Amino acid sequence: MTNRKKYFPKNFLIGGAIAANQIEGAYDEGGKGLSVADLLKGGTLSSRNGEFSLEINPAQYYPRHVASDFYHRYEEDIELLGEMGFSTLRLSIAWTRIFPNGDDSEPNMEGIKYYHKVFQKLREQNIEPIVTISHFEMPVALLKNYNGWANRKTIELFERYVRVLFNEYSVYVKHWIVFNEMNCAFNDINGDWPYSIHLGIHFKKDDDRKSLVFQAIHNQFVAISKTKELAKELSPESKIGAMVVYFSGYPRTCDPEDVLANYTKERLKSLYFLDVLTSGEYPNYMKKYFEKENIHVDIEPADLDSIKKNKIDFIAFSYYMSIVTAANPEKYAEGSGNVFSGVKNPYVKASEWGWEIDPLGLRLSLNTIYDKYRLPLLIAENGFGAKDVLENGQVKDEYRIAYLNAHLSNMLDAIEDGVEVMGYCSWAPIDLVAAGTGEMSKRYGYIYVDRDDQGNGTLKRYKKNSFYWMKKVIESNGEYLNADWKDSL
Repeated sequence: MTNRKKYFPKNFLIGGAIAANQIEGAYDEGGKGLSVADLLKGGTLSSRNGEFSLEINPAQYYPRHVASDFYHRYEEDIELLGEMGFSTLRLSIAWTRIFPNGDDSEPNMEGIKYYHKVFQKLREQNIEPIVTISHFEMPVALLKNYNGWANRKTIELFERYVRVLFNEYSVYVKHWIVFNEMNCAFNDINGDWPYSIHLGIHFKKDDDRKSLVFQAIHNQFVAISKTKELAKELSPESKIGAMVVYFSGYPRTCDPEDVLANYTKERLKSLYFLDVLTSGEYPNYMKKYFEKENIHVDIEPADLDSIKKNKIDFIAFSYYMSIVTAANPEKYAEGSGNVFSGVKNPYVKASEWGWEIDPLGLRLSLNTIYDKYRLPLLIAENGFGAKDVLENGQVKDEYRIAYLNAHLSNMLDAIEDGVEVMGYCSWAPIDLVAAGTGEMSKRYGYIYVDRDDQGNGTLKRYKKNSFYWMKKVIESNGEYLNADWKDSL
């Protein structure tokens, strides 16, 4: 194995990322209320197929209701992460464990005590938490009674929730991500399914769908600024970040039309969110977009003032693949690319789910974002989903090792380029319910969880080969990475 002579920077945060609604289970224990995630029979896209209703069906299996049972097994799981040498764990707090209905007058003390125990266990293992405040799990009551983020009232209710988090957990938490992958809201614009899982909106037949989605996005911008304002008051040492999905975008050819199509897509679907939250202003291209698309958003002067005064401290993003855009995709016989749209990239391989594997794209993404915004960057998610096979208590997942090695190597190259990378969190260190498909069989972890797609299994934990590999990477401060990453893919 080749020594890189490139190491993780001083105080670098390396670890993994999990989400409450995909790992905790115990959906109706400890005083918890129902979240939109609790109603999903499959993945986040299930509502497109009419598989989402506002009531629990006792005869239906819901993967998230037990998930990986982290709620009851957090001590064992955190000890395993400590054994690997993690210095950080990005996790989310379930809004419905703190305020079961979202608009309760008082918080749920059982939920508050639970997360105190989780944070205390992390501290015992010398693992610093990075907390996502809202990770696709809005209280169902807010969808029913307020139409979620389309209603400005939700900003006020969110502030109440955040105030409790800062008062209770600031002693443990210094880095907060307000919303997970904000730009996933674009998934709600062009579909015809009735519910938005990301924004908690119930779309009626005659609704102006685009205006509702962009109003909800705007209200989240304001909520982020209010979170930063509360941090100044209650937790001055805290850093507040925003998170997007960001995949390097390439034009299919050097045809100027392809180049423009790629540029337009990237700016609208990713950079718009960061442009607003780093500058405190709506860029002119979005104002023109609203005008051309006849989109109406209620933006009060006080909103912009708050966003301007309370800019984010760091940028978090998830990276799994790159995207190729063509102005006329029907020209290409190879068909569509990955699940996030685009055409196929003939120069890279893909996973069995069609996710194109592009480690160099991570280096490009880091440089692109840092050049534009000059803020510390956190790789909040990066990982490889596969159908792992457990044989004799072992999982030989060298394919995952190759993927992670290649991406970590390119991250170190980006740091050598001059990018300020504060940390890396792989998704997900422990097998959990996949967000997009609702499967347990699509596994990401270093730790195998004995649970299948039908809910069978003991939930016992097993260390995969990647567990021992990542342990060595962390122990060596990155020296164990193979610099010849292309040979391993």
